Amino acid sequence: MAKKLDGETYKGTAISVPISEDGQVAAYVWPLRILTVQRDTGAMTMGGPTIGVDVGMEEVLRFDCHGKPGHWHRGGYDRLERPGNSHVDFPDQIEDVENQVTWSLDTIKSEFSSLLIEATHEEAASKVNPEMLSDAIDQIKHQLSGANDLRQAAIDGNVINLY
Repeated sequence: MAKKLDGETYKGTAISVPISEDGQVAAYVWPLRILTVQRDTGAMTMGGPTIGVDVGMEEVLRFDCHGKPGHWHRGGYDRLERPGNSHVDFPDQIEDVENQVTWSLDTIKSEFSSLLIEATHEEAASKVNPEMLSDAIDQIKHQLSGANDLRQAAIDGNVINLY
């Protein structure tokens, strides 16, 4: 699951759902992850749901659904050490949180095997149970549906000011 870093705030209840029989591959969601970034104008805060995939204790994929500054990480997030080494922008026109969440879950479902192989986790890719993956995606959607107001409340309270 996403490592809690200094300066980050987490809201809502996170879940981690196994997607392999041995439990070593899991999908997770943090309903609201808020982080501080430095911009030319000074420190800004952004946030939204963070969805990811772990293999063992390693975070391999991460989707930061944060609106316009949203992005995702491929190739082995933890293994590549610096977030910039795995950073990928969402496709053009996918700028709102709802579409980023949908795109992220669709990408996990349809490209899971190739993304794990790219991150040098071939064995884990072969262990993913498609039914467990589908169930995990449903659980993540359900968890997020109960946390819809968290991000807007953070924006309204100026806790998130980059969106």
